[in-house]
Amino acid sequence: MAWYDEAIFYHIYPLGLCGAPKQNTYETVEHRLKECLPWVDHLVSLGCNALYIGPLFESVGHGYETTDYKKLDCRLGTNEDLKDFVAYCHEKEIRVIFDGVFNHTGRDFFAFQDILKNRESSPYLDWYCNVNFYGNNEYNDGFSYDNWGGYNLLVKLNQRNPAVKDYICDIIRFWVSEFDIDGIRLDAADVLDFDFMKTLRQTANEVKEDFWLMGEVIHGDYGRWVNEGTLHSVTNYQLHKALFSGHNDYNYFEIAHTIKHLFEMIGNNTNNINLYNFVDNHDVERIYTKLKNKDHFYPVHVLLYTLPGIPSLYYGSEFGIEGKKEKGSDDSLRPHLALHDFSDAYTDNPCTSLITKLGKIRQETKELSYGEYQERVLTNRQFAFSRTLEGNAVLVSVNNDDTEASFTITGATSETYKGALFGEIITSENGSIHVSLPACQGEIWIPQ
Repeated sequence: MAWYDEAIFYHIYPLGLCGAPKQNTYETVEHRLKECLPWVDHLVSLGCNALYIGPLFESVGHGYETTDYKKLDCRLGTNEDLKDFVAYCHEKEIRVIFDGVFNHTGRDFFAFQDILKNRESSPYLDWYCNVNFYGNNEYNDGFSYDNWGGYNLLVKLNQRNPAVKDYICDIIRFWVSEFDIDGIRLDAADVLDFDFMKTLRQTANEVKEDFWLMGEVIHGDYGRWVNEGTLHSVTNYQLHKALFSGHNDYNYFEIAHTIKHLFEMIGNNTNNINLYNFVDNHDVERIYTKLKNKDHFYPVHVLLYTLPGIPSLYYGSEFGIEGKKEKGSDDSLRPHLALHDFSDAYTDNPCTSLITKLGKIRQETKELSYGEYQERVLTNRQFAFSRTLEGNAVLVSVNNDDTEASFTITGATSETYKGALFGEIITSENGSIHVSLPACQGEIWIPQ
């Protein structure tokens, strides 16, 4: 069992949270990362025990066009600031993973700048894919090259070049030795070369015990990435989609079918699926915005914290804030927030109260991290399942209907169950419990 098997993540996009300028002039250092320190105490209060933060390193804009992998973005501070930040997280028993943007670099990266200067005679020509001096681009470089997503700002690295592999592996070693991180989220892992990822996994196995590699994968068979040779986990976009649309359409069959499909892809030989589960992040609209019925925030998050996988919470969503893509911009998804503006959230905000309870329940209930999943009740509007570990079954029930629902859940292993969220005591009969859930509600039944 590794630390990430019981992880509850909090996700911070630091350039947004700290209100950094959109463009980097590289001229002055602003110690904005220190503004994130109170958020560490906050995420501890929410019951989180791991932090995914990034991108962090010097770049010209949104952070994914890296200029220098060894230097904290000067809009956020210095490397000493980052060392102190990770050390503070570790003092609070929070594991930390960084964003690893290894598929591409920015145009200000030293290797690309050398090509601009020395052209055909640059020793870094093979660091990038398909550099072609018979082509051109909107920057009038006098050559063309492969990019990510159609953006020439993001120059695609040649991951089959041994020099590039060695360089990136040395970056991972540097991040561990310099900042003592616990893992990396690989940006754009769905387009990374598989041999390159195998090399990264070998490095991960060497640098630190239980060093975690999680990849950003949107579409495809997750089993191609999640295995002993490549990555430990990937972003679970399939469940992300099912969680909000399954509620918007009053269709729990979609969520249940997605879980079955995930097991078919990677889980047939295990009782659990350690995919990185989320309902929103820095690239997609906030869950509170996506839900047609805002009351569905409750059952959505009950499922996030109880279905197989590793739950993650995106900064600010615990307050039920909105965030919508506007004219192709992600700015509203990555807002500057001041924690003191939410000082009364723990007592007055039902969203924050729910997330805090769920974090505590997840930490105290090993079945939700390791328990075998089994579907127990499934209709369009009611859903229940068990998570069984060492003969103890935790039962989870949700109701997306606009009215109260009553139903029977099989799989009980104890004579008595207590609702972890509301405290109701229920006695089982013949291995079943009969529950009544209010509209748009959920409960986690713990054996007593």
